[in-house]
Amino acid sequence: MKFDKETKIGEILEKAPEKAEILLEIGMHCLGCPASQMETLEEACDVHGIDVQELIDKLNA
Repeated sequence: MKFDKETKIGEILEKAPEKAEILLEIGMHCLGCPASQMETLEEACDVHGIDVQELIDKLNA
């Protein structure tokens, strides 16, 4: 799976659950929250003050 700023958190957890560790490491501890499931990476990064491109690079590495 290739990730981009429009990828939803729920998609990541469903299709690539091993990537949850990366999200947790950068401070996204709300992965179980129902609202986060429909957030895009860009939206989640905005809320958490994280550089979206840096996260995308880590997820795609």
